[in-house]
Amino acid sequence: MVPDISTGSRTYGLLAYLYGPGRRDEHTDPHLVAAWSPELAPDPGRDPAVTLKQLTDRLDLPVLALPKERRPARHVWHCPVRTAPGDRHLTDAEWGEVARRIVHATGIAEDGDDKACRWIAVRHADDHIHIVATLKREDGRSPRRHEDGIRAQAECRKIEREWGLQVLNEGDGTAAQPPTSAERSKAERTGRAEPPRETLREQVRQALAGAVDEDEFFRRLTEAGLRLEERIAPSGDTIGYKVALPGDRNRDGQPIWFPGSKLAPDLSLPKIRERLEAGTVDNEPALGGPVHPSSRPARARRGATHIAEQALTTLAGDDDGDAAAQLVGVGELLDAVAQTAPGSTRKELSEAARTFERATRSHVRAERADHRALRSAARGIVRAGNALGKGEDGGTTAMLLSTMVLVTIAAVRWHSARGHAQQAAAARQAAQHLRAAYRTAAATPMNTMRAQGRQLPAPVRDRYAHTLEGALPTQADNLLCEPGWDALAATLAQAEHKGHDPEVLLQNAIESRELDTADNVTDVLVWRLRRIGELPAASISARARTNPRLRPSQPQAPKPTTTEYPARRDTNSSRRPGPRR
Repeated sequence: MVPDISTGSRTYGLLAYLYGPGRRDEHTDPHLVAAWSPELAPDPGRDPAVTLKQLTDRLDLPVLALPKERRPARHVWHCPVRTAPGDRHLTDAEWGEVARRIVHATGIAEDGDDKACRWIAVRHADDHIHIVATLKREDGRSPRRHEDGIRAQAECRKIEREWGLQVLNEGDGTAAQPPTSAERSKAERTGRAEPPRETLREQVRQALAGAVDEDEFFRRLTEAGLRLEERIAPSGDTIGYKVALPGDRNRDGQPIWFPGSKLAPDLSLPKIRERLEAGTVDNEPALGGPVHPSSRPARARRGATHIAEQALTTLAGDDDGDAAAQLVGVGELLDAVAQTAPGSTRKELSEAARTFERATRSHVRAERADHRALRSAARGIVRAGNALGKGEDGGTTAMLLSTMVLVTIAAVRWHSARGHAQQAAAARQAAQHLRAAYRTAAATPMNTMRAQGRQLPAPVRDRYAHTLEGALPTQADNLLCEPGWDALAATLAQAEHKGHDPEVLLQNAIESRELDTADNVTDVLVWRLRRIGELPAASISARARTNPRLRPSQPQAPKPTTTEYPARRDTNSSRRPGPRR
């Protein structure tokens, strides 16, 4: 059950919408289910002789009775309340009870207060009602509605438990303000895919990702095409900022501005300055990566993978301040990856970054914590530019996303252990988007590696299978049946060809971070081995066909064999290896 409180200035206009057909004829049988006084509140939905003007006048009477200078500019209080998808349809009597409990909890009209505000509850659909009140009491005073949104949410949680409805996640006051119903309606009318508030929030977060200082942050905002206005104190110092979308104007033709604090609590200028000071990044971050040639986006992603793995350790530790800071850094890293992703994965990554944004804020303060490494990784990715969806760019994108899935799962565990229900749910949803993006990014490189693994001679495959059994004895049987086993065998062969000891390298990959939360352990090991061993992340088969020097040579088997590497096996590549000889 979701309440959504906003205020406005036109009682008649709101009632005309509630009692009208709706924008797509979705309103059916609009009528009152509750009111401050059933005897005094006329219902245009049930009495043909009653007009909207009459109902408006009754609601506005306490406001109009005051001198003009005492009338609030936005005197209309509007609170739609909607049940969750899948909940049963409530009766009119039940919706009336919901309305009475919410106006009591929010201070609009407490039980037994005959001087309270006037209010009504209109139903025009099965799954929701609209509560409308005017913000002057019968005695001329204003209602005490401090934190009315939080109180309405708390009352809805009580109703859900008492009535057996879906119990939604409780908030903690750190969520970003959602678009109002008026903002959503305007977006629909003007053909926007979403309300400007949501677009601006995403673009401001992307501008902040990896920014060195305030000047670079403001420059990125203007480069993104946003209107920017800084708030300047008499001293000449900047004390705030606000942004607007080009073309988004009010009735007077003026830009509709959103201060950073209205987009999200951590996007106010003081909060941004705290982040910039706590996580100062290098102006020219080093792009980590292997010694073989690769593009800047690929090197940036490879380096970011190692830093993201370190965040996993912090999230599993006992320092809440450090963990909270790492979550902020992870959010910036996701913002950076999303804005530079190829078209094949950009949508899922943008959704992951948007969703995870909720998981970056809680009441746990990131004091004395250091997230410079993650911010530097985000900066490196942004400065490296857009990645391609193929080749080394595509492979290192899959490498990074494989780790980011584990990081978001660690965030779910961390928030859940501290009772942060909304943040845990957001991280869980982000993980789903990251999984989808990973599957897309990994498809080509993993398919190529699987083909290479199936071409390995039987004795070599058996030797690597026994290596895996020695490193993970309790999991080996399952891992050898995973689709990623062939790719893992190919990776071990390439690592051995480069001079690594497969057993030592595999053990290092296993011990570097936990594997319990991995969906496909073999996939995770493939990317860890390729990062640790500085192996190419992309397919090498096409290059190998044209450049013999890039073809992997025969790894040294424990005993001589008559099969020359890399001859194709005639037997089924998915069969289990034979017993150790």
